[in-house]
Amino acid sequence: QVQLVESGGGLVQSGGSLRLSCAASGFTFSAYTMNWYRQGPGKERELVATITRPHGTTNYADSVKGRFTISRDNALNQLYLQMNSLKPEDTAVYYCNVKRMGRNYWGQGTQVTVSS
Repeated sequence: QVQLVESGGGLVQSGGSLRLSCAASGFTFSAYTMNWYRQGPGKERELVATITRPHGTTNYADSVKGRFTISRDNALNQLYLQMNSLKPEDTAVYYCNVKRMGRNYWGQGTQVTVSS
């Protein structure tokens, strides 16, 4: 079955960096567009970044453009999110996502907390 396992979250000061990882299994990772979402306290879940297949075209929410970089390693079935110049408003649970056969799959999420 599809499994997505995020890691790499933590507590960081404003201006700092974190790198999130998502280990994917149970499907042909290289064949799917992959996404990072986040859900902040009291907020709805929002799309942060997308990377397509097979060429790896990327798209970002305006709020993270120029600070976050999404990437993938199809040989390792890994999805990444490099987050630089973090701000307190980036505080959220970050989720790895794939839409496969009309269904959304999510990981358990990883908490990112940015202190001011």
